[in-house]
Amino acid sequence: MALDGRSGTGKSTIAQAIADRVESVIVVGDDFFAGGNDDAWYGCSAREKVDRVIDWQRMRAQVLEPLLANQPAYWHPLDFEPGVGWIGWKDEIVRLEPAPVILLDGAYSARPEFADLVDLAILVEVDDATRRQRLLAREGQAFMDRWHQLWDVAEDYYFTHLRPRSSFDLVIKND
Repeated sequence: MALDGRSGTGKSTIAQAIADRVESVIVVGDDFFAGGNDDAWYGCSAREKVDRVIDWQRMRAQVLEPLLANQPAYWHPLDFEPGVGWIGWKDEIVRLEPAPVILLDGAYSARPEFADLVDLAILVEVDDATRRQRLLAREGQAFMDRWHQLWDVAEDYYFTHLRPRSSFDLVIKND
């Protein structure tokens, strides 16, 4: 199950609520951010950002395919500091055991490259003002100013051209 949506819509909260009720594991999509500094990302088109922002090949090979084969999954998660951003990858290794339900939590989690693996693609939506307030409270003004300038165009592209609202199996309004 992929819980997709723009940043700040409440995907992680919904994933945890599901996990509290159903035997499942949560795969945090942000753990697979491709990394790099803002200057490198500013030189990319919206499509290039969408194609590269999440290392979906690593997520597929290290997590989704093993879990679907009833094998444990291992990966190094993202090292991210609120207000600062990407630092690198943590030394720790995340290990997930297989479960009946895999919850893929994160923007770009229902990307077309996962279509053969995802049984249910869910779009989580919230009004833009609420979404931006949540992000601001979580990350701080300076970080969010840079983030919106850099990533809003990528999310716009993704949710308009690759995964428009009508392409999801279910839409949840998280007001």
